[in-house]
Amino acid sequence: MKDTKLRGLYAITDSKLLADGRLLPYAEAALKGGARLLQYRDKSDDDKRRIREAEALRELCERHGAQLIINDDAELAARLGAGLHLGQEDGSLSVARALLGRTAVIGATCHARLELAEQAAHEGASYVAFGRFFNSNTKPGAPAATLDLLKQARQRIALPITVIGGVTLENAPDLIACGASLVAVVHALFAAESASEVERRAHTFSELFASN
Repeated sequence: MKDTKLRGLYAITDSKLLADGRLLPYAEAALKGGARLLQYRDKSDDDKRRIREAEALRELCERHGAQLIINDDAELAARLGAGLHLGQEDGSLSVARALLGRTAVIGATCHARLELAEQAAHEGASYVAFGRFFNSNTKPGAPAATLDLLKQARQRIALPITVIGGVTLENAPDLIACGASLVAVVHALFAAESASEVERRAHTFSELFASN
């Protein structure tokens, strides 16, 4: 799975949205719809459940040719042979790179600061993530990023760029046009009444990249 192209829909799980048995069916629906990356994001202390769920998600990603990313847990990522996403407070990127190896996919949160993205690139990131771009349920207090920032990043950083924060089917085309390689989506994908609706949304997001 290490050669997965870092372009397209980046689905990010939410433990509240995907409670009550929705995690696996909704995640698989996103993958069926074309999600290229799937991030497992769970901040709880239930290690046994987290390991069990992450292992199940890894199997789904392998089945659908996608890349599993673990949020903020380098040891779990190493255990599963998965990728890793690190926030600014989640530890050293260079240490994570040494732990996970040269080919692992590792992403870094850069908020709305180009210098953080340049530092992440220097330390071995596979992609950089900017946000929030719009009002967001997941990151309500995050600094606001702009389309101009995205354009500057595309010129200065030779890595895939992920955009996050309030991304919807309506605003994603502008982000892609300005240089986004990956659109990271939580609520606009998973706040759905059924797995079939998640798959439909994922497919529609994925189609945005076919015309760009």
